Order: sequence, then C-alpha cells, then structure tokens
Amino acid sequence: MAGAGVLLWDLRRLCRVLLFLSQFYILSGGESTDIPPYMMKCPSNGLCSRLPADCIECKTNFSCVYGKPVTFDCTVKPSVTCVDQDFKSRKSFVLNMTCRFCWQLPETDYECSSSTSCMAVSCPRQRYTANCTVRDHVHCLGNRTFPKMLYCNWTGGYKWSTALALSITLGGFGADRFYLGQWREGLGKLFSFGGLGIWTLLDVLLIGVGYVGPADGSLYI
Repeated sequence: MAGAGVLLWDLRRLCRVLLFLSQFYILSGGESTDIPPYMMKCPSNGLCSRLPADCIECKTNFSCVYGKPVTFDCTVKPSVTCVDQDFKSRKSFVLNMTCRFCWQLPETDYECSSSTSCMAVSCPRQRYTANCTVRDHVHCLGNRTFPKMLYCNWTGGYKWSTALALSITLGGFGADRFYLGQWREGLGKLFSFGGLGIWTLLDVLLIGVGYVGPADGSLYI
C-alpha cells in the first residue's frame, strides 16, 4: 500500500510538471493562435471576385494596355475562404479588372489625407503632398498607397454670406475683418471710420468676389 501511495504521488507531480510545461509552451508563442491582421477585412465565404485586395495575391502583368480589360490569376491568402458564382469553395480564381496603376484611379476610388497648414485662399492656389490609399474593394496595379499633389481645400467654418452681410452693415466698424480673424485690419477700419467709407466699399467688393477670405487661409463654407 505504501508503494502504491508513493507511485500515485509521483504521478501527480509528473502531471503538474507536464501541465506547467504545456502552458509555458503556449504562452511563449510555441502554439500561436493569432489571427492574421488582414482577416479583419476578409468576409467569410463571400464571392472571391469581391474580396478586398488585402485578402488575395495575384500574378499581375504590368505590360497590359492602359484602360483595357485584363484578367489575372489570383489565390486567397491563408485562412481566407471564398466561393465562386456557383457557391463552390475556391482557393484560386480569375480576377477581372481594368489595366491601370493605383495612382491613375479616379478620385472616388481612393482616400487622401488632408492638410490644414496650407493656404487655401492664395494666388496662385497652394498645393500640398497628400498620402492617398486605395479603397479596399478597388483593384489596381502597383502600390496601393501613394503620394499625390492636391490643392488646399479645407474650411475653418467661416461663412461667405455672414462675412458679406457684416461688411455691408457694420463694415465701417471693421466687423467683417474681425469676423475673418484679421484683427489688425479690423482695428484699422474701426479707428479710421472705415477709411472714411472708401475702405468699407472696397471690402464689400473684395469679400463679394471672394478675394478677401479668412485669416487662417481656409475656404468659405
């Protein structure tokens, strides 16, 4: 009986050691259950031709004719499942698309970063370098993220109608310039009584045609 008790105690110790080693192996990354990042964009059992570009790998050919229809052989990435038109599971399929690089896509097919540090109201109109990313379900050749020069096109919330109304009614007191954030010009108009009316009339004209805008360089809304 004593020998059986010792043997049972040794087996318990061995089980504890094995359990500890298995947990240590999993925590150390030996058995990884991480989901690939691209899986968040990949619908399960959707049509293969509708999968986002991050879910597939295609054998592209850059020698195709721009603007012409072209077909490429594609395969889904690991852990991605999709079906064809007959709802049969596929790992490889043919993708139909138009031959063009990503930077040649129309503006509706990609999103670009905006900038509030450039002057939208200036002559000549300023541009800035934006980082653009193609939308998930749009397929194209080359890098899906690319730089592009865009015109400054942002607003600080100033209304053209409000600025014009202030210029007509209270322009002699510099209210229009104060509203646009041009406080130095506003003080000048205030203490000169609108430049004896001449400055007031000029501002009505300049604001009316959009030549005078917000001090932060943004566009009217």
